[in-house]
Amino acid sequence: MGELIRVEHLKKYFNTPGGKLHAVDDVSFVINEGDTLGVVGESGCGKSTLGRTVLKLIEPTDGKIFYKGRDITDITEKENKQLRKKMQIIFQDPYSSLNPRKTVSELIADPLKAFHMLDKAGRAQKVAQLMDVVGLSQRFANSYPHELDGGRRQRIGVARALSLDPEFIVCDEPVSALDVSIQAQILNLLQDLQRDRGLTYIFVTHDLSVVRHISTDILVMYIGAMVEKCGAKDLFKAPLHPYTKGLLSAIPVPNIDHVREKVKLQGELTSPIEPKDECRFIARCPYATEACKQHMPEFQEVAPNHFVACHNVKTINNM
Repeated sequence: MGELIRVEHLKKYFNTPGGKLHAVDDVSFVINEGDTLGVVGESGCGKSTLGRTVLKLIEPTDGKIFYKGRDITDITEKENKQLRKKMQIIFQDPYSSLNPRKTVSELIADPLKAFHMLDKAGRAQKVAQLMDVVGLSQRFANSYPHELDGGRRQRIGVARALSLDPEFIVCDEPVSALDVSIQAQILNLLQDLQRDRGLTYIFVTHDLSVVRHISTDILVMYIGAMVEKCGAKDLFKAPLHPYTKGLLSAIPVPNIDHVREKVKLQGELTSPIEPKDECRFIARCPYATEACKQHMPEFQEVAPNHFVACHNVKTINNM
């Protein structure tokens, strides 16, 4: 499988009365075809903004975005619309992202109509196929979103994203608004679709346990910046950044004999507005030293395919 998405030094800043808010600050990664990049971090860390900027739903402030080797950073609106067929998004809240005045079949058919694909009969047939694919009974075809539960509404969102036969989908916290039992169903559906259709995902979530089995690699973000990136297995087996250790410490383990390093995350978050040139995690880090105040740590490879931004990573982990 070749490279599908490449992001180089991507930045997205927003103007605020207090200065520029660094929502995404110098983020780089590569996703190969058929893989999933999990993007995790607390609310407000910039992970959803990252996903939408990669899709060009939000224009980047700086940096480059490549799709199959083609630079799509500054493409025209017409080119961007054509690209939309191959790059889709599943939103966090299925209720607010669906038009309450349209039926299930109309909602799924919307993208096909927008791109003038198929005639009325062809669209109806395609909608029926998509409903089967995502596990929605045909009896709901004429139902409205408010008549369905959260899991079924999210299946509509998945069907809409699939309607144009995309290659790449940003899953923006697609299960965070759902009950745990329903979360598992949607995660299994996304994995089945990836296997059957060769889909490539960015999976955005604040819950590390959710991305454990669906992700190939995991990128951990903190206040707009990358702090750790590696294979999913390596992250859970041997996290190296104090922030990642703290996130993993918060995940319950159903084993009373299991002993795990505990890192408590305390203190106030650093403001993302005009942040200082220092480690952004310094105010909450139990291992902070004077070096952390001098400048932002470099995001570097400290083990094979394991990247960390921390001045003291080797000391903390006895490397």
